[in-house]
Amino acid sequence: MMRSLFSAVSGLKTHQTKMDVIGNNVANVNTVAFKSSTTTFSEIMYQTVSNASGPNANTGKGGVNARQIGLGVTSGSTKITIASSGAAETTGDGFDIRLADKVTTNFFIVNTGSQNLFTRAGSFYVDGAGNLAMTSTGYTVMGWQVDPTTGDIKKDTVSALRIMQEKNLTSPAEATTMGTVAGVMDKNDTGVTSDEGHMMNLNFYDKLGYRYTARLAVKVVDPDAERYTVELVDILDSTNTSILDKYLNGGNGAALSKVFGENGTESKKFKGSDSHISFYPNGTPDGKPAGYYYAYDTFSMDDPPEAIVEYAEVTLDPENNSYSVAAFTYFATQEDAVNRVSTDGDPDIKPLTELFGMTQEQIDAFGSTTNPKLEYDAATGEFTYTQPTVNYTLKFNEENGTFSYVGGAGSNSVTLKMSELGVNFEDIEIDFSTCKSSDNGGKTTLGAEAGINNGSDGAGRALGKMIGISINVDGRIYGSYDNGNTELLGQIAVAQFANASGLEKVGENCYTTTLNSGEFDGIGVEIAADGSSMIAGELEMSNVDLSTEFTQMIITQRGFQSNSRVITTSDTLLEELINLKR
Repeated sequence: MMRSLFSAVSGLKTHQTKMDVIGNNVANVNTVAFKSSTTTFSEIMYQTVSNASGPNANTGKGGVNARQIGLGVTSGSTKITIASSGAAETTGDGFDIRLADKVTTNFFIVNTGSQNLFTRAGSFYVDGAGNLAMTSTGYTVMGWQVDPTTGDIKKDTVSALRIMQEKNLTSPAEATTMGTVAGVMDKNDTGVTSDEGHMMNLNFYDKLGYRYTARLAVKVVDPDAERYTVELVDILDSTNTSILDKYLNGGNGAALSKVFGENGTESKKFKGSDSHISFYPNGTPDGKPAGYYYAYDTFSMDDPPEAIVEYAEVTLDPENNSYSVAAFTYFATQEDAVNRVSTDGDPDIKPLTELFGMTQEQIDAFGSTTNPKLEYDAATGEFTYTQPTVNYTLKFNEENGTFSYVGGAGSNSVTLKMSELGVNFEDIEIDFSTCKSSDNGGKTTLGAEAGINNGSDGAGRALGKMIGISINVDGRIYGSYDNGNTELLGQIAVAQFANASGLEKVGENCYTTTLNSGEFDGIGVEIAADGSSMIAGELEMSNVDLSTEFTQMIITQRGFQSNSRVITTSDTLLEELINLKR
């Protein structure tokens, strides 16, 4: 039989294979991220009729080339044009992602439940279990999780991105830790000069996300010196119930100064009619028992001539800035007085509470026997006690109205000590440095808000519910919450291969590794490592070029037609050979 017949048959088969590839390309012209294939031909083998010979110097004959007859063609390779990206298709769906390669071809990593596969098709959705998955197959998208200790991505072995799990549906509440008072102080504002002062509301949150309002009042002290005070008026919960009243009336030594104003002090003096009183918080001058206040002095009387010791009980009245002296006890001599006041169990030795006629809680507001805050000036006859202030001084520069200090020189902020009211609160540092004093038409615009740096740092938040999910260019997935928080939920990892065209197609827009593609290490890489990115709201279209495919189709058709003509012609030759016998 003629060799041309079999060569032409192989040509028909090979062109049919190429046509199959072209047909598959055209069929997938609208398949997401489809990569077209190209076919190359390779000759099969040759039958050598005579071998080549070299030149012969003895005979003078030249060399002769080998005589070979080809025996046909076969498909040399079917190559995937995987490095050629398809055009972008805008979908507007945030879960549609296009891989924009910079240097290396990247692939999403998806899991079938038993193995990892790789795809360029970024059409995803969130399945019933909360996993990010392929819309076509349901294969879960793989990536990295958030490290709970650092709050950042932990680049470890890839796992399913369950972005809608229970812990991600809410964003935890945050207690307010910082606040800002800003605006203009106008000393001619009637609100500032009134008894109530200029009111400001600071809305803040506790650790559980409950909302509260601290009411602050700014009052004028000396307008010419640009001196004012800031006072805490009340703290209300979301039902307008005063939690400050509950604290102050709860006993246990609760005082307003513990919540607001403890950084400063103020002194009050009480003027009395008797200047012959001295206080010894640690006992009598000659070292007698400590732990009591003693009030005594000596003075002369005509009859008898000996010194007389007077012991008195003192009652302080802080509200009315006064005190009273009563229950005088006289002793015959100085020695007798010292003996009597130093004798254990002597009824004339008065405990501090009885001496002052006050409760222990009230006494604690004045001082203690080890750190007394009550002093007596015999020269002026005044009692002075120092206690924490319940307001802060707010001072502006007299020359230009810029902020000077609040509380004390050099201080820009004061502290609202909310931790005194319960463990669910954090102390709030309130910054006043952006305030200024100026003529504003008699209108003060000072206002308070939680947080600093544009109301973000330390502002606190209520418990947030998820309202959206977004994916940025490096594959990080963020959840948005109705309390303004944005939480990192995970990151989509990608795979890269030394020979991406060596991957094997397994259908459903997926590939698997082969011996010639390189292996996947189980961890993957961050897409931004080489400048590549993920574009949300877009899909990669098929990279099939119809003009090229139709051209190849024409060439393939003509090649097939030509091979069929070879068969026809060979058959004609055989027919002539058979006719020789007729």
